[in-house]
Amino acid sequence: MQNKIVILQDSEQAISNLISVIEEISGFEIVGSSVDGEEGVKLIEKFQPDFVIVGVVLKSIDGFGVMEKVAIVSAKTQVIVVSSFTSESIITRALNSGAVYYIAKPFKPEIIKNRLIELSNKVDVVKNVNGIEKRKNTLDEKISKIFISVGIPPHIKGYYYLREGVKMAIETPEIINNITKQLYPKIGEKYKTTASKVERAIRHAIEVAFNRGRIETINSILGIRAYVGKEKPTNGEFIALIADKMLLEGA
Repeated sequence: MQNKIVILQDSEQAISNLISVIEEISGFEIVGSSVDGEEGVKLIEKFQPDFVIVGVVLKSIDGFGVMEKVAIVSAKTQVIVVSSFTSESIITRALNSGAVYYIAKPFKPEIIKNRLIELSNKVDVVKNVNGIEKRKNTLDEKISKIFISVGIPPHIKGYYYLREGVKMAIETPEIINNITKQLYPKIGEKYKTTASKVERAIRHAIEVAFNRGRIETINSILGIRAYVGKEKPTNGEFIALIADKMLLEGA
């Protein structure tokens, strides 16, 4: 069964670029595209796509307006934002508006391919009190929202490595005791890089969060006053704390 996709971007060239990338993946069909948000909503309502790849800037209705409409006209549709905007406020607003991923331009084709394949294997639908089908947040989405809240931007490599580390720690808690020999190499293998680069990228991601002065937010999310002043957790400590939080919430 083909996964249907609608592409909404600010130019025909941007649409063409995405089409070229997606056509290389089996199991996905582009059913519509537009540079106009209002026309895009009509396409979404008509085709009920599995995915919408939307930009922030569009004609008629912007990307945020499109996301508001998606929740009404096609609750099963997953939204991926692809945009050149990299400000934290825009990214946070997009994720809070229902986007499952925010991919900043320019990006490597493998990123959009991997995200689509990953999400197509994780569709999880539940019914709300009105009997309307609504997709349940995936583990990736839950972790991503925590990272955005604490100030780890999704356009840096450490964001993805760190998220993978948290997922591994949830699935196999004892791996946190072998972070250097097991966790880093496994992440490196998945992303085709070295364990040392994984370690440095995760360290950078954590330092970005703490350098932005998000310590109170971090403590609030973790539910404990874990850090004060300029104190920073080790990579393993941070991964373990986020994993523990997710496990307590029934991840």
